[in-house]
Amino acid sequence: MDKELQHECFSRPSFAHLNDLASNGVGGKIVFATDDWFAVAENLLKPSDPEWREGVFTSFGKWMDGWETRRKRIPGHDWCVIKLGIPGVIKGLHVDTAFFTGNFPPRVSVQGAYVEEGLAMLHTERKSEVGTNAPANLIEELDKLTGSWSEILPMTALRPGYSSTRHNYFAVNNQQRWTHLRLNLYPDGGIARLRVYGTAVKDWTHVALQKLPVDLTAMVNGGTAEGWSNMHYGHPRNLIAPGTAANMGDGWETARRMDRPSILEQGKDGCLNLPGCEWSVIQLGHPGTVLKIEIDTNHFKGNFPESCKVEGFLMRKKSQNDVNTKDWSSRSWKTILPRTKLSPDKLHQFTELEGCGAISHVRLIIYPDGGVSRLRCWGMPAPMSEYSKL
Repeated sequence: MDKELQHECFSRPSFAHLNDLASNGVGGKIVFATDDWFAVAENLLKPSDPEWREGVFTSFGKWMDGWETRRKRIPGHDWCVIKLGIPGVIKGLHVDTAFFTGNFPPRVSVQGAYVEEGLAMLHTERKSEVGTNAPANLIEELDKLTGSWSEILPMTALRPGYSSTRHNYFAVNNQQRWTHLRLNLYPDGGIARLRVYGTAVKDWTHVALQKLPVDLTAMVNGGTAEGWSNMHYGHPRNLIAPGTAANMGDGWETARRMDRPSILEQGKDGCLNLPGCEWSVIQLGHPGTVLKIEIDTNHFKGNFPESCKVEGFLMRKKSQNDVNTKDWSSRSWKTILPRTKLSPDKLHQFTELEGCGAISHVRLIIYPDGGVSRLRCWGMPAPMSEYSKL
């Protein structure tokens, strides 16, 4: 985890802990950009933190880890179109201007649209290359198509990319589901990253009709990380990201616990005797009954947890906005998977689980600390008629 963000995480808005719907790590992509002169728009969607390379230049100018357009000398302003990797409801935006100190856009705005699946935005493939710009006729065509999209963030001032001012957070109060965004720069300049925080929206009625197990925790199915004890090296939302982890940074990893014994001893159950543990809580995309659990320690070879435990509980629908529900230790947790030994760099699959009925949240507990790349909870969603009564 970026050291600066690590110290700042307690002052970040709560929405910044939700899933990033636009990251290229979950399938987000740039559909169109008016200009890519200094740096291509695809950099906006990198899940990694921006970097600075001192003294590195391309044939078009200073190398920058972000999207940077040329200084505009014609009428108009620059903009790009983003296809979200996970369509959903947006709760907040993070415009990071890191390292763009004298070349950031003074103002930005964001528009959104819901585009039906299978409907192409463009008839031509995007050319992502520095030193290029879109043809005028294509800009005009796409401007007509996207210019009337709904406003998510009105024209708003940005701050420069110094360490104390680079993080521009904007809350979004809108319940509409979006598939595409248009990011407008006024009039030009550079932005390092755009984070689009929110939750997926899934048609669970259709899923229930299929009568097949589904990953209830998955980010693409609406799962969210709601609580954790520690996230020193990696955010617990990585546990529910699509696909397999790219590296250790793409998982949930804690710091080493300082209360671990000086000399470790084994207990009668085969697990180490340890005074503490770490945990993270995932809210399911839809309440359901868990039938199979997958815990993947992929890439975690010298820092995997010694063992783990999985618990669950059902939060009543009417209680989900209760301020007291964030006290996770007071919940009536029931064991789904008892404490079990883990191995390094391995996909663990568990089907012999303790039945606890329908649940809305799971808590992954690891002993004493370490990293897990993915958590999958396969199960059957509770019928919509029953859930509406909770």
